[in-house]
Amino acid sequence: MSTSKATLLQNRRWRIRKKVNGTAARPRLCVRFTAKHVYAQAINDDNGTTLVFLASVDPELRKEKLHANIASAKKLGVAFAAKAKVAGISSVVFDRSGAPYHGKVKTFADAAREGGLKF
Repeated sequence: MSTSKATLLQNRRWRIRKKVNGTAARPRLCVRFTAKHVYAQAINDDNGTTLVFLASVDPELRKEKLHANIASAKKLGVAFAAKAKVAGISSVVFDRSGAPYHGKVKTFADAAREGGLKF
């Protein structure tokens, strides 16, 4: 019996989410890379609310023509950290959304750390 890639990805997401939980003091930083764009958000799982959201499709970032690559991941990581600092978030729990922790995901995480987020 073959299992589709989408099913395997969803199983990885569930396995990660069993262990990673965001609170008001330390929200969950969820990053998702699609084929063209990058989406990142800080989520309070206690309330089920999104505290900060940033994506490569935002109007101020659209001018830079960011895509789902390593260079864009670095820029978005720094920009997300700055936006989170303005919202009063200094510490987060990282959720890679089932993606392996290397390449784009690792670059985003390192850039967010350089921007001042702790995780």
